[in-house]
Amino acid sequence: MADLTRVSISLESTLLSEFDKHIAGKGYDTRSEAIRDLIRELLVRDTSRKAEGDQVAVVTLVYDHHARELAARLIDKQHHHHELVISSMHVHLGERHCLEVSILRGAGKEVTHLGNALIATKGVLHGEITFTSGEKGLNKWRS
Repeated sequence: MADLTRVSISLESTLLSEFDKHIAGKGYDTRSEAIRDLIRELLVRDTSRKAEGDQVAVVTLVYDHHARELAARLIDKQHHHHELVISSMHVHLGERHCLEVSILRGAGKEVTHLGNALIATKGVLHGEITFTSGEKGLNKWRS
């Protein structure tokens, strides 16, 4: 195992209690494991958004498909950056709402730009960009 350093933190008891419930529900055996994963997630996300090298992100969008020409605008934006879009999936959530999931790969700044442009498209109700890293980036924080 990697060289370990012990740290201590101060938290409000209610915050710690909620955190303990949360991590127990996710199956963590210890707080340390959960905190290490949170730190890795933060570092991967931050590094990926700034990186010039190959990065991978999942962009999720929820929108009302009755919004005028919204689907066409989203498709146009993706086609304009076709080199970044690896795959897309469209799911009907009901009569009006759709979920679209796109996997993007490219320079972190370009992936972030396209993801933000998709989310900011008028008519999108909710969106999120979730970054991960390639093999090289993930190996940096292995335990």
